[in-house]
Amino acid sequence: MARFRTRLALLGSAVALTAGATLPSQLAGAQPASAAEEKQWVALGDSYTAGVIQAAGNTFEVPRDGCERTELSYPQVIARDLDALFELVNVSCGAATIEDITDTAQSPIGRHLPPYSQDPDYPFPNVAPQSEAVGPDTDVITVGAGGNTLGFAELLIECLQMGGEGGEKGTPCKDALAGGIPARLTRVRQDYDRMLTVLHERAPKAKILAVGYPTVIPSDVSKCSYGDLTEFHTITQGDLAWLRKDVLEPLNKAINASTGTQNAASFVDLYTSSKNHSVCDDNKWVEGIVTLPDQFSVVHPNALGHRNAADHVEEALLNTIS
Repeated sequence: MARFRTRLALLGSAVALTAGATLPSQLAGAQPASAAEEKQWVALGDSYTAGVIQAAGNTFEVPRDGCERTELSYPQVIARDLDALFELVNVSCGAATIEDITDTAQSPIGRHLPPYSQDPDYPFPNVAPQSEAVGPDTDVITVGAGGNTLGFAELLIECLQMGGEGGEKGTPCKDALAGGIPARLTRVRQDYDRMLTVLHERAPKAKILAVGYPTVIPSDVSKCSYGDLTEFHTITQGDLAWLRKDVLEPLNKAINASTGTQNAASFVDLYTSSKNHSVCDDNKWVEGIVTLPDQFSVVHPNALGHRNAADHVEEALLNTIS
């Protein structure tokens, strides 16, 4: 984070402090800047961007649109940190696929996950493809997507079921589903490439930051306790090792590979910095299946995870205006 603090210090003389704004300490004493210097930033993405779970703060939009953007999600944290530099348009949405960002109208689900939870406002009206929020005046785009195109949530559910049926030993999920993972990853790469092309067409001058996924499963899966709902419940340790090595790490690699195609985007790595803060670590930045006492979290970043994401995305944002 030394580079981040250094860049903030260098920008200090050009940053306007709005009354009551919450800004990093490095910006203290900054001089006002003209409104014309503010950059338009559009945040696109799925639930790992939007926030969604209560451990990532309260939803703030009235009326609710079902996308479940929360006040402690990283786009909102950054918007407060860098208020005078960037004007945020946040259209991220829980459960979004890459196609929902590119050109498909999405039907948001809110917190309607039967039989586990019922959302009193469900069903919600469709929301427009997220790419429609960007245009010729957009300066920076951040996008965090790919997990839903891969079908990670569905994989988790199937692994939970298989692990529950067969006990805590073996790799029942890997045995049943490993053969289909390469095709899923190919789909992610193809859809991601197309999304970046569409975003460049809609916003020719915008710099695009592709935000990767954090560490969810530890490298040492013996940290994870079988049957613990605050972790991965009935997913076996063998299947957790497979999900980390052959599913989640390749997902980040697929996203990073897309960014390198004709320098289409810059990749923001969250995996490395979060490696000791998985679902099974004491100081977790990602919640497990549930968050005590009774919040259904389905393996999503909490406020600490979003704060870490904010630190890294902030640095990348500031690099776009250097």
